[in-house]
Amino acid sequence: MAGKARFDDIYDQPDPRAYFRRLAPLEYEIPQHAQSAFRRAAAVPGTGTVLDLACSYGINAALLNHDVTLAELYAHYTAPGVERLTTAELVLRDKQFYGTRRRADAVPVIGLDIAAHALRYAQDVGLLDDAYAENLERDAPSARLREAMAGVGLLTLTGGGSYLTRRTFDALLDCARKPVRVCAFVLRTVSYAPVVESLAAHGLRTVADVSRTYPQRLFTDAREEEFAVEAVRALGADPSGRERSGPEGPGRFHTVLYASGPGEAWEPGPGGKTS
Repeated sequence: MAGKARFDDIYDQPDPRAYFRRLAPLEYEIPQHAQSAFRRAAAVPGTGTVLDLACSYGINAALLNHDVTLAELYAHYTAPGVERLTTAELVLRDKQFYGTRRRADAVPVIGLDIAAHALRYAQDVGLLDDAYAENLERDAPSARLREAMAGVGLLTLTGGGSYLTRRTFDALLDCARKPVRVCAFVLRTVSYAPVVESLAAHGLRTVADVSRTYPQRLFTDAREEEFAVEAVRALGADPSGRERSGPEGPGRFHTVLYASGPGEAWEPGPGGKTS
């Protein structure tokens, strides 16, 4: 997305240390806001497997299935001495770290991302039950992914809403074999309307409280803030007190939670900032 900073160099490393070091100063926080919403959504009877879109290093899976906070993950991966570990040593350390924090109500989670190294890490430490390094914006789902979709009942998203379009959602829902719900935190700088149309074509009704927003991260610089402010205004929303810096503090990217499902509307949870 033009105007928005890219962090391509940290998304596909053998492990997430560079990811956490880079994003810590920017106070990247959206996975923490999503934790309770995803847990409520995954607890719905009959959900089955969760598919996390643009899952990266499995951070949403870590927060969903383990007694851990995002702040603790920042501390874990930026602690003194951690940078000296090899990836193999870190994997062993993380297997124990997550293994001792596994929740009794943990659910199966699989991941979709184009970052093969990040997916491998998430599988190696036990965060993902399976992973698919596929680009559904460009290619059709593999036979393996189509088979996996038979057990998926929930799609989750906290990152990638700026890049994933209805093509990805169409591809996944076309091969679903059970009722699927979607829980997505989407930046206010992009329109989610085309995806909502795709979901509706597959029998899913989407609800969202656009007055309630969830901060994603600080801006990298003034230029990025101006981009976000202009993009939000172009979509008919007010950036004051959110994307636009003011008396409340520096501006941040903000997201809206969209909940989609068949039949009656459902709401995965409160939280966030209201107008």
